Amino acid sequence: MTKPSVLVTGAGSGIGRAIARALLADGFGVTLAGRRSAPLHESAEASGIPQSDALIVETDVTDPAQVERLFDRHIERFGRLDVLVNNAGVFGANADVGELTVEDWESTFTVNVTGAVLCAGAAFRKMSAQSPAGGRIINNGSISAQTPRPRSVAYTTTKHATAGLTKSIELDGRAHQITATQLDIGNAHTELLDGIVTEGAVQADGSRRPEPTMDVSHVAELVVQLARLPLGVSVPQLTVTAAGMPFIGRG
Repeated sequence: MTKPSVLVTGAGSGIGRAIARALLADGFGVTLAGRRSAPLHESAEASGIPQSDALIVETDVTDPAQVERLFDRHIERFGRLDVLVNNAGVFGANADVGELTVEDWESTFTVNVTGAVLCAGAAFRKMSAQSPAGGRIINNGSISAQTPRPRSVAYTTTKHATAGLTKSIELDGRAHQITATQLDIGNAHTELLDGIVTEGAVQADGSRRPEPTMDVSHVAELVVQLARLPLGVSVPQLTVTAAGMPFIGRG
């Protein structure tokens, strides 16, 4: 029987790294994609995981040709694509809409929206063409897809676009047994959130306060559970945050 397989973008660090490692440990074949090869190899290193279960593909998700090559290589290695974890993204500039430069907006949009759409499109084509057809696309929306932090207009706007992308995939994928999930994550502790623990985060009233965080492994466990669901089950949106963080009733 063919091993179920997952492609994870942004797998070289943070949430993507934790997800890729958890999927490998659970027995999935995993393609790890990212801009730099060395961090991807570090992500794949785990005790007892066969080398054949992990495929490393250095990829810029904003380049259509590289994206097509990434998905072709995944199919060549694993035979089919069961799940895409569409995770690659950047935070973008610390700015309000009046301060945001065109350059900062375009660089954030290109990765967070264009990159996500390119990867989702490639996954959709592979999933609809394979036999049996079907698959699951998990888009990392972030809680900023629902509620912004101060001075995060570029990031927040792109993550709201993720909501539209997810719903469109869910609708257009019905005929092909393709489902989509918007996974909104709040304060999963990776190296990117060290400042929230040590220095605090800027709040809506302008103050800076430390916020609760959760171990990123809990997010990775949720993704494994989503990946294990049968295609007859759809989870259009899932929000997971550190308990007590200022999200519900921010500010």
